[in-house]
Amino acid sequence: MAKVAFLGLGVMGYPMAGHLKVKGGHDVTVYNRTAAKAEKWVAQFGGRSAPTPRAAAEGQDFVMACVGNDHDLREVALGADGAFHGVARGAVFVDHTTASAEIARELHAVARKGGFDAIDAPVSGGQAGAENGQLTVMCGGEQAPFDRAKPVADAYAKAITLIGPPGSGQITKMMNQMCIAGLVQTLSEALNLGQRAGLDMDKVMAAISKGAAQSWQMDNRWQNMIAGKFDYGFAVDWMRKDLGIAMAEGKRWKAAMPVVALVDQFYARVQERGGGRWDTSSLIQPLQKP
Repeated sequence: MAKVAFLGLGVMGYPMAGHLKVKGGHDVTVYNRTAAKAEKWVAQFGGRSAPTPRAAAEGQDFVMACVGNDHDLREVALGADGAFHGVARGAVFVDHTTASAEIARELHAVARKGGFDAIDAPVSGGQAGAENGQLTVMCGGEQAPFDRAKPVADAYAKAITLIGPPGSGQITKMMNQMCIAGLVQTLSEALNLGQRAGLDMDKVMAAISKGAAQSWQMDNRWQNMIAGKFDYGFAVDWMRKDLGIAMAEGKRWKAAMPVVALVDQFYARVQERGGGRWDTSSLIQPLQKP
């Protein structure tokens, strides 16, 4: 059993922290910007809540974070009551936020100066993966703290990989989102064609899902896509944030991303239609209803 703080109880963090308490059997202290959410978590899972990130981090072996973006992460880690002011020497800070590689490197450097370690560890698998404890975690940092943190994070993950030095986990997550974005757009265009041509979509998908076109998005999203149902899953607002991070990193390395830039524009169109909280598979909506 480890002493663990978890900062951020959104759609991902709430169940992840729950797995740490129930499945992992760890001593868990939670912090959330909206205190009522932390109180609800404690009522459901036990453990305790703290009024600030600093208070949550004090005396912990591990401090996990899962917040919205670079700004939120910098505030929860380095702000006036940030966790880094309370993290004990020798502890490990594990950041599950999808953020920039730049802030991952920044936090790693500050942590080392403070006598503790930091790992950037963004996740893939969405809300369902978090709830089922089946997330894929891609990490950047050193081997020793990774080896210490992995058995703890195993409570909510099916696979955890150390990719390379600080920032490597975030770049890997960018690549993950880039692959999804292009795939969902072409899947949307294909489904729209089949619908407009009047094909039996059950037969179509039974045929092509057994061949080279098969993908997780196809298997898990096509039925809701053709039905125009998008009130679940990973939100368009968050995907645009992630693609923006990826394109910024692309400029740093002079890596061209013409398809990503194009799909980002299509997601902007979905936002303009009020679909910022729709699932990312809503790329088909502007095609269904031009």
